[in-house]
Amino acid sequence: MRDLDPELTSAIVDTLREPIVILDKNLRVVVGNRAFYDKFDIDYKKIHEKEFSKLGSGEWNIPALISLLAQVIPENTKVEGYEVVHTFERLGLRAMVLNARSIKLNGNRHDIFISITDITEQRKTERDKENLMLQKDTLLKEMRHRIANSLQLVASIILLKAGSVQSEESKAHLEDAHDRILSIATVQRNLDPTSEGSLVPVLDYLRTLCESLAKSMIGGRKPITLKATGGGGTVTPDEAIGLGLITTELVMNALKHAFPLGEGQITVAYESKADSWKLSIGDDGIGLGATAARGEGLGTSIVESLANQLNADVDRISTARGTVVSISRPRASATSNKKGPLKGAIPAVL
Repeated sequence: MRDLDPELTSAIVDTLREPIVILDKNLRVVVGNRAFYDKFDIDYKKIHEKEFSKLGSGEWNIPALISLLAQVIPENTKVEGYEVVHTFERLGLRAMVLNARSIKLNGNRHDIFISITDITEQRKTERDKENLMLQKDTLLKEMRHRIANSLQLVASIILLKAGSVQSEESKAHLEDAHDRILSIATVQRNLDPTSEGSLVPVLDYLRTLCESLAKSMIGGRKPITLKATGGGGTVTPDEAIGLGLITTELVMNALKHAFPLGEGQITVAYESKADSWKLSIGDDGIGLGATAARGEGLGTSIVESLANQLNADVDRISTARGTVVSISRPRASATSNKKGPLKGAIPAVL
């Protein structure tokens, strides 16, 4: 290692704005720069050759830190990012970060070069940001619950109206509107708030959603089970809402049409690999063939439009032993069994 000229070193160190102190191999103070003396309000004559651990009010008297510094010269190690939180006599409670390494100033003598950075404001900013994010998440959760409650109230009013109309067709339309508004409320209520840039664990979300759907739409009246299975994977909150709406729509459809005898099982499965995922909602009901007379209604259009927003394909396999509807991304090839063009765009739900 090339020797450093003491005068040049002193000139360079004094120009640094962060506090610098140089210790000898016995961890005694050799010299500090102007920023060090000003920052901690100390005099060179009072600290020269004084042990580093005895400076000030003992803020540096930390056994672990002293042990690390003692190894710098004999073992040629470094101390990087060592954080000290202490109430300094003149500064008050501060957070400091130390970095230390060996230097060779003159001849064969090695010293320890220590830089000290005050990160108090940085830590305060980080805490403030964390608190703001927590407050935002709390407000977002409250807002989603309020929206869900309002939607549930609207759905209840529509259902009351359905009971008072004479036309069976109007009654069916009102009941259908009630179910879909209720489904949006359920999706909103079960999506936990997430910070900006964060992702939603899909399987956890779908399990919570299915539990809520089972309580509200199945209850104890029908011997029908609803479960969510699969692997890991995360998506953005907007994508989670789309997956939730698709799941709710297909579960509702199966509950209405797949089990005329009043019993069966619905399974929601999600699998993810790299940039692709697949959501499947299957039942062991009577199959689409038995209900073909209904044609492709609003539910089919909603599912396909939501899948289109997710850049995904919709595939259906139905037999007398049940139906499986799969939504997969990336899109399948041109030979995919996707059903027809979109019937119209469905706006994204916040």
